[in-house]
Amino acid sequence: MNTPGKLGVYALGLAVVFGGAIGIGNAAGPIGAKPEPAAGDHGHSGATAEPAKGGEDAVPGGLQISQDGFTLNPRSTVLKPGEKTDFRFSVDGPDGRPVTGFQTLHGKRLHLIIARRDLSGFQHVHPEEVGGGVWSVQVTLPKAGAYRFFTDVQPEGVKEQLTLGADVTATGDYEPAPLPKVEQVAKVDGYEVRLKGDLVPGRTSRLVLSVSRNGAPVTDLEPYLEAFGHLVALRNGDLAYLHVHPDGEPGDGKTRPGPDITFFAEVPSAGAYRLYLDFQHEGKVRTAEFTATAGHGKVPAGAPRTDGHGHTH
Repeated sequence: MNTPGKLGVYALGLAVVFGGAIGIGNAAGPIGAKPEPAAGDHGHSGATAEPAKGGEDAVPGGLQISQDGFTLNPRSTVLKPGEKTDFRFSVDGPDGRPVTGFQTLHGKRLHLIIARRDLSGFQHVHPEEVGGGVWSVQVTLPKAGAYRFFTDVQPEGVKEQLTLGADVTATGDYEPAPLPKVEQVAKVDGYEVRLKGDLVPGRTSRLVLSVSRNGAPVTDLEPYLEAFGHLVALRNGDLAYLHVHPDGEPGDGKTRPGPDITFFAEVPSAGAYRLYLDFQHEGKVRTAEFTATAGHGKVPAGAPRTDGHGHTH
């Protein structure tokens, strides 16, 4: 789907929450979860917020390689930058064997999201199973550094979606890029996407992203993975993962195909976040990227970052 440097996220369906407030498999929604309006929000027309659900000790989505007995098992954890690679992996079950049965989440049994530790190089791809529970996908990591590979899955018999994460290194000297500044408009391939709304730590936030091209609103967005848009958020510093889903779905009789795509999201803490919106128009999927802050969070200006192995540059 997306190419390196572009943003994407697997996408899909309604509101989602980070762990205790960020966990992707919690209250506000795993991929495929039905969105629930925020308290006091009738028809999602208001921005009334409710305290986030989940315990304070809940682990944010994507920070664990194993959860509930299931483990993300990459066949390779070191790749060459700039080189297309057949990346293979499995999700192993409690018995240590690769899982072969998964529920479908927005048209796919498995979604793979990739981002470098400095939040650049975002990709959202869909591997194919090559047999015996092993999955394969062609990936290219554009630059050296540590990357986080996230997979969203829901094994058969499991009640909630899981988000597992593992580090994969592209060899070479890591030169982290500073986090881009906060802006309300992102440009990609001649399109402009405007972000309206603010992230509020621990509360539901209503975000509206409006798509235009050449100054005219785009009113014929196409369904992509059963939605008009998919939004992923990563927290700066640890890459805690939040997959946010849009309000409504194509064909429900009330959701329009643009220009506005509405999302409800909850973030667990003040800080800086990177948002990635996937949308499809005229047969092509594009990704718009934003930096946003929650609470009193600030974007570190050229601040050094760790390389994923505890080394600061």
